[in-house]
Amino acid sequence: MATQQREKNSFTSGTGAAESAKDMAKDMAKDTANKAGSYVKDAASTVAQKAEDAASYVAHKAEDCTTSVGQNLKSFAGTIRSNAPHEGMLGNAGTAVANTLETYGRELEQHGLGGIADDITNTVRRPPVPAVLIGIGLGFLLARTFAK
Repeated sequence: MATQQREKNSFTSGTGAAESAKDMAKDMAKDTANKAGSYVKDAASTVAQKAEDAASYVAHKAEDCTTSVGQNLKSFAGTIRSNAPHEGMLGNAGTAVANTLETYGRELEQHGLGGIADDITNTVRRPPVPAVLIGIGLGFLLARTFAK
């Protein structure tokens, strides 16, 4: 009987050790999961910051390019003015083209891409029907061009 009691005690103490090992394994798994979650959050935060930095850099470069294009348009307008005839129909056309280029160049220098987007938005909002028809026409032309 004493042997049976000892076997019973060793069996129940073995079960307690197994439960203790399970609890330790659960705790270790929770700690590992928490650490992995923390690493993932840190990595995601770093990636988000890098993406934001890259977007800011691209936006800055785009604005620099826009300013440069604006300056080039104004310079080209000056070249047209100096080389175009000053009288007659060609003179009037040259002056009109130069004025338009200079206006757009100034607009690009002062307002950048945001100004262009605002202008397009306002143009579409005022008379929406012509803008929709122009869009349909451009879509048709593009479809015909790429269908061939």
